[in-house]
Amino acid sequence: MTLADQTAQAGREARQITTYRPVDGEPVASYPVADAAQVGIAVTSARDGARWWREQGFAGRRAHLLRWKSHVALRARELADLIAAETGKPADDALLEVMLTLGHLDWAAKNAARVLRRRRVRAGLVNYNQHATVGYEPYGVVGVIGPWNYPLYTPMGSISYALAAGNAVVFKPSELTPGPAVWLAERWREAVGHDVLVAVTGDGATGAALVAADVDKVAFTGSTATAKKVMAAAAERLVPIVAECGGKDALLVAADADLDAAADFVVFGAMGNAGQTCVGVERVYVVETVRDALVSRVVERAGRLRTSGADAQYGPMTLPAQADVVRRHVEDAVRSGTAVLGGTESVHGRVIDPIVVTDVDEHSLAVRHETFGPLVVINTVTSLEEAVERANATPYGLGAAVFTKDARAASAAADALRAGVVTVNSVLGFAAVAALPFGGVKESGFGRIHGADGLREFSTVKSVARQTRKAALNLLTMDRTEKDMHLVARMIPLLHGRSKGSRG
Repeated sequence: MTLADQTAQAGREARQITTYRPVDGEPVASYPVADAAQVGIAVTSARDGARWWREQGFAGRRAHLLRWKSHVALRARELADLIAAETGKPADDALLEVMLTLGHLDWAAKNAARVLRRRRVRAGLVNYNQHATVGYEPYGVVGVIGPWNYPLYTPMGSISYALAAGNAVVFKPSELTPGPAVWLAERWREAVGHDVLVAVTGDGATGAALVAADVDKVAFTGSTATAKKVMAAAAERLVPIVAECGGKDALLVAADADLDAAADFVVFGAMGNAGQTCVGVERVYVVETVRDALVSRVVERAGRLRTSGADAQYGPMTLPAQADVVRRHVEDAVRSGTAVLGGTESVHGRVIDPIVVTDVDEHSLAVRHETFGPLVVINTVTSLEEAVERANATPYGLGAAVFTKDARAASAAADALRAGVVTVNSVLGFAAVAALPFGGVKESGFGRIHGADGLREFSTVKSVARQTRKAALNLLTMDRTEKDMHLVARMIPLLHGRSKGSRG
């Protein structure tokens, strides 16, 4: 009996979740809510798949992954339409999400062998008789818990790299957007045919069951509060996790910045995907001499955005309750600041028009806490250095951006910003660079996806030392002589006594 048959049999009387189009409230599809027993079946099947998958080696896995990529790519519009239906984002944005995702899958498949293959390391002068190597091995089964804002791109940042590293994956998507996960698993069965990628649908209890199941690592994307619960549950079995949590990203604008470019990127970073982007722009710190010029440009561009109709440039809130969060942040922001575009009247149910508020108190909700909506705060600073200080003042540290024509100032600011990723004179450009690792610091999480670090994130390190000949000075014995130790005493200052000028 296949996993699909087992799951169908176990879930015939299971509860169902139904997804609805945020645009018009029409139902999209219904999916079973997997309980702990069904999650256990999925993990057991993935465990069997992991053994087969590991045996394929780097070359075999690369071929399978590229075949799967082809199956997805040839039906990209179908997948994009499903993403758009469940999230409410425009179809073109969903298609771009598919394209970005496939780029990462391609890179992971093609670079896993280079990054993870066993390699020789220098053993050192004293250990000349040791042949030392380091290699990377898969954990086994990785549980991936995905979000709803980018239901393909974000979880695939873990799935692609975990698979390329030789792991099987059990993927639990958000209950708001399970469709892409089920669709991906179907394409996997068509392209590969083994239970190496398994999707389980359900609610928060299903995710908790996955963390408690016999997985070897957990990749989680979601709120900081939920990440702490996942981490505590995983700690019961000492299961490691990688966590990508919230952000309160700041964009810094120096006096010499290209203000037109900065304004374009502020609007794109703050309003794209209705602001439902963990590395979106939520705060702007602009040097006072160009403050008015920047604000006018941002207001003009944001004011032209279309938020309804067939040509809407962003959609409604995917999570209905998020509209209330945005409203509370706006209400708090205007107590100290000035709404120069929109305000509380911009919240029309789940559709929210662009909102720009200036000169907001640094302790307000809209500055300290993640809004996750089309609201941006623009505050004035006296210098780029002050902008960095304010940007670092929140508990989050996911991303940041710096706009300046001075390369040295940009480098200094990037070094000083406490964030996992910094972009200069753009925003979100790193998302398409598959070789760049991504992740946060502080309450934005830990661990990395993407790039070589993403491949290593889903691998365990194994070191091997092989003695090739007898050592002239044998210290690995219980029968060390006085002469041996006399040589050791002489060698220590020769090898380690110099404080400078030594070459390793």
